Amino acid sequence: MDSYNRLAKSSVIFAIGNIGSKLIYILLVPLYTYHLSTAQYGTVDLIITTLSLLIPIFTFSIFDAVLRFSLDNNYDRKLILAHGLTITIIGFLISLLMYPIFVLVFPFEQYIVYLYILLFFQSINNTLLQFARAIGKVKLFAGSSLISAFVVLICNIIFIVILDWNIEGFLLSLIFSYIISCLLLFILGRMHNYWSTNFLNTKIIKEMLFYSVPLIPNAIMWWVMGASDRYIISYMMGIGANGMYAVATKLPSILNILNSVFIQAWQVAAIEEGSSKEKSQFYSNVFNVFSIGILILTSILIIFLKLILKIFVSPDYFEVWRYVPFLFLGVVFSSFSSFYGANYIAMKNTKGVFKTSIFGAVFNIIANIILVPIMGINGAAISTMLSFLLMWILRVFDTREFVNININKKRFIFTIFIILIQIAILYINLNMEYIIQTLLFIILLSINRKDVQIILTKIIFLFKTKLLKKV
Repeated sequence: MDSYNRLAKSSVIFAIGNIGSKLIYILLVPLYTYHLSTAQYGTVDLIITTLSLLIPIFTFSIFDAVLRFSLDNNYDRKLILAHGLTITIIGFLISLLMYPIFVLVFPFEQYIVYLYILLFFQSINNTLLQFARAIGKVKLFAGSSLISAFVVLICNIIFIVILDWNIEGFLLSLIFSYIISCLLLFILGRMHNYWSTNFLNTKIIKEMLFYSVPLIPNAIMWWVMGASDRYIISYMMGIGANGMYAVATKLPSILNILNSVFIQAWQVAAIEEGSSKEKSQFYSNVFNVFSIGILILTSILIIFLKLILKIFVSPDYFEVWRYVPFLFLGVVFSSFSSFYGANYIAMKNTKGVFKTSIFGAVFNIIANIILVPIMGINGAAISTMLSFLLMWILRVFDTREFVNININKKRFIFTIFIILIQIAILYINLNMEYIIQTLLFIILLSINRKDVQIILTKIIFLFKTKLLKKV
C-alpha cells in the first residue's frame, strides 16, 4: 500500500504545478487567436516544434540520465548534476556550429537567434528540473513550472496585447519564463550544495551517455509522431493551415495535464518498484485506473468540445473542432505508450524505447504523406493517433519480459468503442447531440464503475488526510 500512497502523493504535488501551469497556457489560446493571425501562429508553432526536436539532439538527452542516475544510490549526486550541466553546455556550443545550416533549413530565418536563446535556457532548465525531481524536491519542481507559466501570462499581455510585438513578443515571453525558472531552481533548490568540482570522471560520463544517447533517436521518433505533421501541413497546405492545426492541438493538452502529472510520478514509482516481486500486480492495478481516468476525461471533453471552442477562440478558428477528436485519442495512446515506456527506464533498457518508437515514427510519416493530401488537416490528426496506437501495442508485447500488465480487454475495448461513437455523433451534428453524448457518458461510467470508485475513493482519502499540508 505504501507504493500506491507514494505514487498518489507525488501525483498530487505534480498536479498542483502542472494543472495550474497548463491551464494558464490553455487560457492563453484566446489571446493568441485574437491577436495573432493563422500565419503568425503557424510560424510560432513551427519554432516551438523545431525546438522540441533540437533539445534532445544537442543535449544528448542527458537530462533523462540526470533523473535516472540521481535516483540510484550507487552514484554521487554532485557528480551527476555537474556532468549533466557540463554536457548540456557542450551540446549547445556544438549547436552554434550549425547556425549556417539552420538559417538555410528552417523557414523562419529572422527568428533563429530567438531559437538559440530558447535552446540554451530550456536545456539548462530541463536538467535542473529533472535533478530537483530526483532529489525529492517535487514541490519546487511543480512550483517552478507554475511560476514560469505566470511569467508567460504576464509577458504575453505586455508584449503581445499592449506592445503588439506579435511573434517576437511570444518568443520573448518564453525566454523570460525559462530564465526565471532556472534561477528559482538553482537558488531555492540550493543546487550549489550539489555542485562538484571533480570534473571529467570519464567512467560516469560514459555511463550517463550510454544511457541517454539511445534516447535521442527515441525522442526524434516521438517528435516525428507528435510534431513532424506541422512541417508536412505547412509544406502541403500552407503555414496558415498549420496555424489552425496548432490551435486544434491545444485542447488535447488538457488531457496532457493528466498524462504529464501522472507520468512524472509514475517514472519514479516504476524505478522504485522495478525489483519488487509484486510489480506485475502493482503495474496492472495502476494502469487500469490510469487508463480509465484519462478515457473518462476524453469523453467529457468530447461532450463539451464545440461549446468550449465557441467560448475560448475567435470565430476564425472555430472550425478546428473537426481536427480535435482524433488528436484526443492520439494523446490517449501516447500516454499509454509513456506508461509502458517507464518499464524500459526502470530496467535501464533504453534501446528498447527506441526500437518500439521507430516503427511508430516511420508509420506516422507514411500515413501523413498518404492521408494529408486526401483528408487535409484531419489526415495529420488520424496519422498521429494511429502511430501512437501502434507504438503502444508494440510496447505491450515487448515489455512482457520485464513485467506482465493485465488489462481488462473487453471493458477497455468497449470503452474505446463508446468514445468512437461520441466522435461520430460530433460529425453527424444531431439536434439532440448533447443528450445522446451524455447518455453515452453515463454508459461509459457504469461499465467502469469499479475503477471510478477507486479513483473517487483515493481522491476523497487524500483530501481527508489533508495531504497538501503534510507532504
